[in-house]
Amino acid sequence: MDAQPHWRAGATASRISYKNATIAACAFNFLLAAFFLHSYFLSWPRIAGGDQFDSAQLRYIWESEELRRAMEPVDLIRRVKEIEQEAYGEHGMAAQDSKQTAAVDLSNRLKDFRAGNDGSSQIALEEWRKRKMERARQRAIEKNGTSSAKTR
Repeated sequence: MDAQPHWRAGATASRISYKNATIAACAFNFLLAAFFLHSYFLSWPRIAGGDQFDSAQLRYIWESEELRRAMEPVDLIRRVKEIEQEAYGEHGMAAQDSKQTAAVDLSNRLKDFRAGNDGSSQIALEEWRKRKMERARQRAIEKNGTSSAKTR
């Protein structure tokens, strides 16, 4: 044999080399990248402006957005935020009694504000108040549980 190593002595040694394998892998990667770029740019017009709406559809979309915005209880949300800032801004994070009185005060203010609202807003507000009171009770229970665990 010529001075070839034993691992290159087979019949395939003359056809496949590292150089040829590298060139084949690079060519395959190039073709794959070209295919992906081609499919990406073909889908671009569909994404950018393929769904053109006529004036009736645009008017329908605009009206539905206006209705959605009109249904939001903006005044109620603003008033609840004001009441929360008043109630929690003055008292801060004081003792549990002050938290309870703040919650009761907030509840009373919300009841006074309810007079001008519709039934669904009142129900949602009542559910929010119940959840808020339940969270306050849970915090009190957790606080008492951790303080009793520390004294043992």
